[in-house]
Amino acid sequence: MNHMSEIEQKIAEFLLQIKAIKLEPTNPFTWASGLKSPIYCDNRITLSYPTIRTYIRQKFSEVIHEEIGSIDMISGVATAGIPQGVLVAQDLGLPFTYVRSNAKGHGRQNLIEGEVVDGQRVVVIEDLVSTGKSSLAAVQALRDAGCNVVALLSIFSYNLPVAEENFKNAKCRFISLSNYDALVRYAAQNQFINENEKSLLDSWRLDPEKWSEEQSEKSE
Repeated sequence: MNHMSEIEQKIAEFLLQIKAIKLEPTNPFTWASGLKSPIYCDNRITLSYPTIRTYIRQKFSEVIHEEIGSIDMISGVATAGIPQGVLVAQDLGLPFTYVRSNAKGHGRQNLIEGEVVDGQRVVVIEDLVSTGKSSLAAVQALRDAGCNVVALLSIFSYNLPVAEENFKNAKCRFISLSNYDALVRYAAQNQFINENEKSLLDSWRLDPEKWSEEQSEKSE
């Protein structure tokens, strides 16, 4: 097992252990978009567990040192990427900013909070990536402000093909500490799910819209 595989598995273990991730393939959740999903992820819960919070922060810092190299600033995606990003920035002794989902409606009407210097090499921290659209909106805001965004890092990714395509089109490197495939593999190996449930989870990732439609039809 390589180093990243070990990290993926350990974080999958942590997220299941503290119920930051819940798997319900036979009784799916409904996302705000209306999409039905067998998984619900709330990585904010990790902040309540110092050991897990520290592990995530350390692994973000390691990935930056080993995979990216010298950078000038860390930026978080509001809101869940903010505390994670602050922890990493503090660990690396770097400036921190964060990017709002929408510009503030009063005062200076900032979209980016904090000081940005033209040409800075920036790593963006996110907690969760699904399609990647909101994450890449933050990347674009930083680029528009003159930053050189060298990568976006997340705690967890659903590994959806559309996200891979979106990051590729945006020419933005993307690294996630753990992901859907690693999680399902760990869950199956450790009896969190049975074979039938694993099959349902595997089919969702390949085509979430089709899977959602099929589940909606079953419940009618």
